[in-house]
Amino acid sequence: MLVLILAYLGGVLTILSPCILPVLPFVFARSDKPFMRNGFPMLLGMAITFAGVATLAALGGGWAVHANQYGRIIALVVLAFLGLTLLSTHLAEWITRPFVALGNRLSQRSATDGDSIWGSAGLGVATGLLWAPCAGPILGLLLTGAALNGASVQTTLLLLTYAAGAATSLGLALLIGGKVFALMKRSLGAGEWVRRALGVLVLCGVAAIALGLDTGLLTRVSLASTGGIEQKLINAVRPAPAPQPVLKAGEPLPVEGTMPSLAGATQWLNSAPLSTESLRGKVVLVDFWTYSCINCIRSLPYVRGWADKYKNHGLVVIGVHAPEFAFEKDPANVAKAVQDLGVDYPVALDNDYAIWKGFNNEYWPAHYFIDTQGQIRHHHFGEGEYRQSEDVIRQLLTEAGQKNLPGGYVSDDHRGVEAAASDDPTRSPETYVGYARARNFVGGRVVHDDAHDYHAPGALAANQWSLDGRWTVRDENARLEQAGGAIVYRFRGRDLHLVLGPAADGKPIRFRVTIDGKAPGADHGMDTDADGNGTVDSQRLYQLVRQASGSGERLFEITFLDPGVQAFAFTFG
Repeated sequence: MLVLILAYLGGVLTILSPCILPVLPFVFARSDKPFMRNGFPMLLGMAITFAGVATLAALGGGWAVHANQYGRIIALVVLAFLGLTLLSTHLAEWITRPFVALGNRLSQRSATDGDSIWGSAGLGVATGLLWAPCAGPILGLLLTGAALNGASVQTTLLLLTYAAGAATSLGLALLIGGKVFALMKRSLGAGEWVRRALGVLVLCGVAAIALGLDTGLLTRVSLASTGGIEQKLINAVRPAPAPQPVLKAGEPLPVEGTMPSLAGATQWLNSAPLSTESLRGKVVLVDFWTYSCINCIRSLPYVRGWADKYKNHGLVVIGVHAPEFAFEKDPANVAKAVQDLGVDYPVALDNDYAIWKGFNNEYWPAHYFIDTQGQIRHHHFGEGEYRQSEDVIRQLLTEAGQKNLPGGYVSDDHRGVEAAASDDPTRSPETYVGYARARNFVGGRVVHDDAHDYHAPGALAANQWSLDGRWTVRDENARLEQAGGAIVYRFRGRDLHLVLGPAADGKPIRFRVTIDGKAPGADHGMDTDADGNGTVDSQRLYQLVRQASGSGERLFEITFLDPGVQAFAFTFG
């Protein structure tokens, strides 16, 4: 229920969003007509269309996005005709005459048949196709959840609820606007001028959307952006992370539940398929991870160490690989990563998130500690508290009758990308390059799923980033179309990592990194040399910067000497 309320309130706030401004003239075009037969069907058609397009975009892949782009073009043409018919009744008769036989009810009917419910609904469908790309933080959160959880009634219900909230605020505006225009007609006799003014506004709205101003210029100059408001709303109602259990020496571990089934694994590496039944009598550690996650990589040395240290004392470690990006679903990619990272314990590929959902998990990494009876006795989310986790393993093994356990703790002395993060609390946040979850992008609007020439600004504020060159930005990555393109980021942190992949043909891609306009020298990462040179040869996380001293604010730039690279996400340490 809380999520539904959040979705509805996020939709209500949409009317303050800059990208909705060009749509408002289409709504007000019927503000002087009876609401229940005109305004309401239009808003309903708009909400249903928006929810449908958003659902397909979240679940249907790239083809749905392209389908929506074609729908937007059609909608722009239809609504341009609407604007022209509002400007002149004579022009309306001339323009719409060839289309009457084809049943065109999205434009002329709005002027000649004001009582047509179907005409209003059709206009709403056209408007909905233009409205669908308006996405604030709340809609981004809903679409991300939809992509992760798959098609479901709940997904569509959440998107419909968001659309209903937006339709509510637009409906109120329509009712208020209708009264204003009616008053003007009665007092000033200005009905014809009002109609013409609406026609001009509709055409201006069509032009703004066609030029991309709805998501570009308006977003930058608007005084009423809702991004901050929506983000505060999310933070206020989003459940806090589950608290880490507080363990007290000498007290037994509580029972948190029963180990869910492992049957949903799509494939197993390093082992035949395991089951909860076959694991009875063993102490089990289940580690949810994914191979391009820096937090997971930094915790792996401990998990590997526990598996090796206690494997002859009744401990079974299972890595559940739950992918974040599409390339992490490829078994060959995971198998290579498992080998490169030295993971020799069983790994279950959870491409359908079946095991993830069974544990009700929400985190990478997440560790679940299970006793010999198949009961979950402890959990830990994220990095840290490794000694406490090892104490839990020892306690469960002792309960199982194991004696003469090896002493001490797994070493904390890890190097390279596996080294612990810095203690800087102001280090830059994880930043996604794909438009589905991108934040803090500057340098113009982001064009969805089409090649576009980007120009990085001359100066960036802290945690801002930009593209330079010709890129195609997709939902979870950006692909470089021409050699010489770059990504710039003003970051803070000791380490900078970037998840990258080569082109579809797998051909290596050369790159060069600079920090504050110079070669990194001693501040180079594992995947660059002192001159900043490196190569993208596989889909994985690349460590590009490790500052030798401190974690201060720096300007990072990576230039790709070959086309085709795919960039996914920045992380920092």
